[in-house]
Amino acid sequence: MTKQRCSWAGSDEIYIRYHDEEWGVPTHDDRELFEMLVLESFQAGLSWITILKKRENFQKAFDGFDVVKVASYDDDKVEELRLNEGIIRHKGKITSAINNAKVFIEIQKEFGSFDKYIWSFTNGEIIKAEFLTESDLSKTISKDLKKRGMKFVGPTIIYSYLESIGVIDNHQKDCFKY
Repeated sequence: MTKQRCSWAGSDEIYIRYHDEEWGVPTHDDRELFEMLVLESFQAGLSWITILKKRENFQKAFDGFDVVKVASYDDDKVEELRLNEGIIRHKGKITSAINNAKVFIEIQKEFGSFDKYIWSFTNGEIIKAEFLTESDLSKTISKDLKKRGMKFVGPTIIYSYLESIGVIDNHQKDCFKY
């Protein structure tokens, strides 16, 4: 018998694996939290499947999402990334990833970890939701991240981010992960 999944998972193996193994699973590792923040910001205006298909390339290009390394990227590295056909080569998104790495590190210093920061908005609780594109929670976090200097972190991107890291659980009621 086939497992019932959220309708968006479709039949693409990459989507199915992402849905079954990652999406909505509470994440507490800062490297993974940074990776998903970068990937979600690169997804703006594109389909998530595009990002998932390029994910391995992103991991290589961004040094395994080592936030300290990414924060130290210079103009030469930006140009190298702009020429990398394996990733999204949008200069604004590339420079925002570097900028956001610096802010991410500042948040880690302030809170002890980015994990403590991001989960503090819900007191460590998972929020059950019904397929929205943004919420009061994503608006609040987006506003705070922007105030701290992050870019490409609007409420819709942050809502998707919160889903991806398991803060918001949006699995459909007929999904085996619900």
